[in-house]
Amino acid sequence: MKRIIGILILAITTIACSGKKEAMPQEIAVVTDYTEVFSKFTAEDDKLYVVNFWATWCKPCVEELPHFMEVNKEMQNDENFEMILVSLDKASDFETKMKPFIEQNNITTDVYLLSDNKRMNEWITALNPHWSGGIPATFIYKNGKQLAFKEGQLSKNELKNIIDENK
Repeated sequence: MKRIIGILILAITTIACSGKKEAMPQEIAVVTDYTEVFSKFTAEDDKLYVVNFWATWCKPCVEELPHFMEVNKEMQNDENFEMILVSLDKASDFETKMKPFIEQNNITTDVYLLSDNKRMNEWITALNPHWSGGIPATFIYKNGKQLAFKEGQLSKNELKNIIDENK
């Protein structure tokens, strides 16, 4: 009987651990430049990328982040989905504002802090000529092509609809 119980415990543990682990809050964001981030979401890898430009000082950005994290959690087991947050905060605020913000707000997806905001007039038009540069701004990419662009705050349902339309 003890052997059967041991086998059952081992089986249950194996089954519980075999699924994809739930995303943990990211401890450290990455400070990088636009070129590096752009290469991540323009990859031709059949993934659907949700790329959100935001900042900690932007009230509508902060208000929509919980919706983005809910959707990211719902889609965490989808290998063909990835969410990327691109912060327009100052690189000098990385340690003092970004890291604490990520922890306090349970951000569970990749976060990149752009170090080349002074070049934003170059990369804003490269992303979308209709983008005014206002944030929040959300882009949907797949196989290197931009499928959707939305400037302004999104609700959870709006985000889900954009994703569903472009899968």
